[in-house]
Amino acid sequence: MTTMALLITLALGLLVTPLAAEAQPAGKMPRIGFLRDGGSHLSCSHTNFLRALHELGYVEGRNISIEWRCAEGKDERARQFAGELVQLGVDLIVCSSRVGSLAAKAATSTLPIIFFAGGDPVPALVASLARPGANVTGATNIVGWEFFAKHLQLLMEAVPGVTRVALLLSAGDPFNAERMTPVETAARAVGVHLHPVEVEVPHGFEVAFSAMTRQGVGGLLVGFDAKLNMHGAQIADLAAKTQLPAIAERREFAEQGGLMSYGASFAYLWQQVADYVDRILKGAKPADLPVVLPTKHELVINLKTAQALGLTIPPTLLFQADEILR
Repeated sequence: MTTMALLITLALGLLVTPLAAEAQPAGKMPRIGFLRDGGSHLSCSHTNFLRALHELGYVEGRNISIEWRCAEGKDERARQFAGELVQLGVDLIVCSSRVGSLAAKAATSTLPIIFFAGGDPVPALVASLARPGANVTGATNIVGWEFFAKHLQLLMEAVPGVTRVALLLSAGDPFNAERMTPVETAARAVGVHLHPVEVEVPHGFEVAFSAMTRQGVGGLLVGFDAKLNMHGAQIADLAAKTQLPAIAERREFAEQGGLMSYGASFAYLWQQVADYVDRILKGAKPADLPVVLPTKHELVINLKTAQALGLTIPPTLLFQADEILR
């Protein structure tokens, strides 16, 4: 469903959707703060979240109010907006990034916070996955760094004979060393030479891709990083211009023109976030709601991009795909 189609559907929902959140006092419209890291207003997180809320009977402007804020990838803005949402007196805060989640947790120890964030939330956000404790819970697309090995495997199936692969990482990320170790191990095991490339986000992508071209790499693994996710379209565009087959975690990357994506189903995880919003508005406590982990992973292949790169995707790989973009 396109963004415009979703908006039309949500508008029609104003006429047919029954009122939700019966536990709310009569006449009181629940007010949610939504703090995102970046991207356009109608980004994937907004679309999936609004769709999931709508399925539960909530329609923005009718029986629920949402205060949207964007930190634009800046820690100081995340802290500013988290404090602002607390001061506005929202009923709870939903965060679509780790940076925003940490800012919200620092801003309040009582207001419920529901996060959708990558990486392990223990102990920075919650005491444990099963019993979060305090005022924070949510969903995570947590994966072990060995997940890169799966990306490498898929890339090698799509590009038989590739011997040099770049790993794109954002410069200065403290987890880069951890990310490189398992993928280097996986690359050595299959005879692939790995070229880690750290990019200064957001202005260093041209330089990074020039470096990859000089190194003669035949494929690209995009690191699991919120900053890189914010610039997926730019990465996909540069990969196309440099004739570089690339794979990333989020399906939007394939939709934006990247060759493939493989990762958790974000639509499913946003459904769980919306469910937690509903349950908390009806009286549940974040401390009692376990952190949701991904149960489904999706492989998306952009066949149009494959054709532009001169690749013939093997039938065995196409058979594995959850969706093929033509």
